[in-house]
Amino acid sequence: MQLSLEQVGKTVGPAVHLYPMSLTPVPGAVTVLLGATQAGKTSLMRLMAGLDVPSQGRVLVDGRDVTGVPVRDRNIAMVYQQFINYPSMTVFDNVASPLKLGGRPRNEIDQRVREIASRLHIDIFLERLPAELSGGQQQRVALARALAKGAPLMLLDEPLVNLDYKLREELREELSSLFSAGNSTVIYATTEPSEALLLGGYTAVMDAGELLQYGPTAEVFHQPRSIRVARAFSDPPMNLVEAEAVDGGLRLRGGATLPVDLPGEASRSVTVGIRASALRETARPGDIGIPGEVELAEISGSDTFVHVNTAQGELVAQLTGVHEFDLGAHITLHIDPSQVYVFDRAGDLVRAPRRQEVKA
Repeated sequence: MQLSLEQVGKTVGPAVHLYPMSLTPVPGAVTVLLGATQAGKTSLMRLMAGLDVPSQGRVLVDGRDVTGVPVRDRNIAMVYQQFINYPSMTVFDNVASPLKLGGRPRNEIDQRVREIASRLHIDIFLERLPAELSGGQQQRVALARALAKGAPLMLLDEPLVNLDYKLREELREELSSLFSAGNSTVIYATTEPSEALLLGGYTAVMDAGELLQYGPTAEVFHQPRSIRVARAFSDPPMNLVEAEAVDGGLRLRGGATLPVDLPGEASRSVTVGIRASALRETARPGDIGIPGEVELAEISGSDTFVHVNTAQGELVAQLTGVHEFDLGAHITLHIDPSQVYVFDRAGDLVRAPRRQEVKA
């Protein structure tokens, strides 16, 4: 199915929810809508689904104008943040409901329901009611029902946000394989860069009601068009340091100089972007050292996030493994100059680093 949005915008009274934007998700692939809360992801999804009508622009499906056509007249499947199931129906009947409405044969329904239930690990709950399940299990039921429908367009609005960390990690892995096995065009909204990277496909970065960039996920991650895109696609946020172009490279605020070549048309005053994962405690040949003092060290999963006060401002380093630091301890962070981003005075990208390991 080919979904196209042509200069759609949405205002409610004086408030602008979506500025005019055009987007044509790649058919049969996953498109992630990535952005912070209130970036406009849900508003855009509601226009795609027919739950809302745009204030301007058109929504097309396979070339046909469906602007204003209500959701009940469109063949779509939706999964929300809050799992929605039929409380009086068993898990089996919940998952089977769209198939029954479609008039599928009983044996086909049974096979399809059990196949999807098995893949989502809810096959042992098929005879139970939703209220007898945990929150994570109920969200799996909602996902299974959407997958069972086999709609050409599937919309998922932060479906894992209300689950605990362990369940989110499990379902992310499963969803990636489930989406790749189907033929639906999938639109998946999230605030988390790691989800976009895991799901792959394509990513549309949104901020404050604007569509900032759309393209293959790896390309958008490695080549963010602007500081706004880089901020949205970095967790923890990208370190940003003011710098000036000088002979021999870029002089950072505080004195350190990075031997970085810039395009001839680049402005003299720039902003250097450094992903937290590009900063290291151990030096390598060619690295530049940035000394500072530890302000905070946080352990998250298998990584340690170290906040360091430097002459360039506070920098956050993402170190692999569990590390212990005393507050106020002296530390030198090291960066390979080839791994920095450079943005001009307007915030647009003028230089991206060499391809490196993908890590948000």
